[in-house]
Amino acid sequence: MSFDHKSRLEHAGQATADAGLDGLIVAPGPDLVYLIGYDPPPLERLTALLVRPDARPVLMVPELERPRAEAAGAADLAEIQIWRDGDSMYGPAGAWLQDATRFGVSDRLWAVHLLGLLRAVPHMEFEPASPVLSTLRMRKDDEELQLLARTGRCADEAFRRITAERVEGRTEAHVARALSQHLLDAGCEAVAFCIVAAGSNGASPHHEPADRPIRRGDAVVLDFGGWVGGYASDTTRTVVVGGPSEEQREVHAIVREAQEAAFEAAVPGVPAEEVDRAARRVVEDAGYGETFFHRTGHGIGLEEHEDPYIVEGNRQVLEPGMTFSIEPGIYLEGRFGVRIEDIVAMTEDGAVRYNNTPRELLVVG
Repeated sequence: MSFDHKSRLEHAGQATADAGLDGLIVAPGPDLVYLIGYDPPPLERLTALLVRPDARPVLMVPELERPRAEAAGAADLAEIQIWRDGDSMYGPAGAWLQDATRFGVSDRLWAVHLLGLLRAVPHMEFEPASPVLSTLRMRKDDEELQLLARTGRCADEAFRRITAERVEGRTEAHVARALSQHLLDAGCEAVAFCIVAAGSNGASPHHEPADRPIRRGDAVVLDFGGWVGGYASDTTRTVVVGGPSEEQREVHAIVREAQEAAFEAAVPGVPAEEVDRAARRVVEDAGYGETFFHRTGHGIGLEEHEDPYIVEGNRQVLEPGMTFSIEPGIYLEGRFGVRIEDIVAMTEDGAVRYNNTPRELLVVG
């Protein structure tokens, strides 16, 4: 799938001017991929895209990386300037920045490179470029939405396959490996991550799968995602092995209600924090407020976590094209945890889900 990188660069230049900046310095990472489709490794050698309003972008690359940049089509979008090993990495960029005073810097620029640029152009004021770049990347175009929908369907299929298997007696790590393979078999190009957290381990939201055997009566949190065309998926379901206790059933029902309340609250024009409040209100009213200690969601796209963040204090208004997770949870330390997560996309009429596996409590063998 091809993207209109020329248009993205034009929008970035205009947004840079609107922000009162003289330009942007974009390091290797998702921002660079978004703007020109070039994905070099982040190395100790400086690679940086320099974007200025009403000027042709310049891509600074080490000499040995020039063939890679040209093969990626970067020369069609930016003037490629090289620097050679043994020369200053920052001299060419510094010369290009001499007549500027305020530049935005992408989040992925290494500190050592920023310090080198500060020495090369000591008069320069550097500030985060994220107010410009995140604003552009938050609103997905049709091609991006198609990729996110595809990777969501792959994750759903992987969940269907793993829950059709017997998990009792297997270790978390073994199930995680199987789930990862299901993601690939379902059409993902790579696995982003895979959390399998059984019993008391489910109370740790980012638990790493271990050699703990999965036992009858365990609640098991399955949180996983893959990549399609550079875009990520992320979904969570909590299942119970053999049959739930009354407490597990009650907690799961509360989380499901909270997730549905947040989904219903996600409509155009609503601040992101209102979606967080909708989920949190349900959990707090049920008496579990202290056990829901993370934000309700995060944006997703070229990164697994990006803007907009669905959290108290974020007054970013939700708009069509934004994509994010809705994932409330309850975590009872030493006992079990429950989380339900879908990726949703904002439309003119409200949110639509990119994950459609059952949200009711599923019993597995």
